This record gives sequence, structure tokens and C-alpha cells, in this order.
Amino acid sequence: MKPCAVLFLVAMLAASGAVVRGASMAARSECDPWALRPCAPVILWSAPPSSACCARLREQRRCLCTYARDPYLGKYINSQTSKEVAAACRVRVPMC
Repeated sequence: MKPCAVLFLVAMLAASGAVVRGASMAARSECDPWALRPCAPVILWSAPPSSACCARLREQRRCLCTYARDPYLGKYINSQTSKEVAAACRVRVPMC
């Protein structure tokens, strides 16, 4: 993936406060797409998932549907690579 695409992903994650706009304040503090940044190399360059990536994916599992519906993050969450990461981390992806 081109470096500008990586910068775009990082910028989208940094600005993702709008992702949880409709959620309660409690859910906002728990649903943080920025927490998934250890998984970025896996999604972008097909690197094997690290233990940090898998741990964060487990922590954020209940938020994945929210992220999947986001127009900016959805393409990453809904990608085949993301599904492979979830399988490698043994995280069951919720049906959204």
C-alpha cells in the first residue's frame, strides 16, 4: 500500500471520534478505533498479527459493528484481511 494510504488510515483513526457519535458516553470511552492501531500493519501489509493486535481486537470486539458501519473505517473492518486477522486471533466477528 502506498505511504499516502497509510497516512490516510492513521488520520482517519485519529479523527474517528465521529465513529461513535450516536453512542452513549460510557460506550464512547470503551469504543476507541485508535486502540486497533497495533493491527494496522496486518491490515495494510498482511503482516502476521501480533499478540498486541489480538489483545486489542478482543477488547474492541463489541465495537466492530460500529466501526464496520463507519464510512471511513468500514472498508478496513469489512475487508477479507480483517476477517483473516480475526480468525488468526481466534476472535469471533459479530454479525452486524
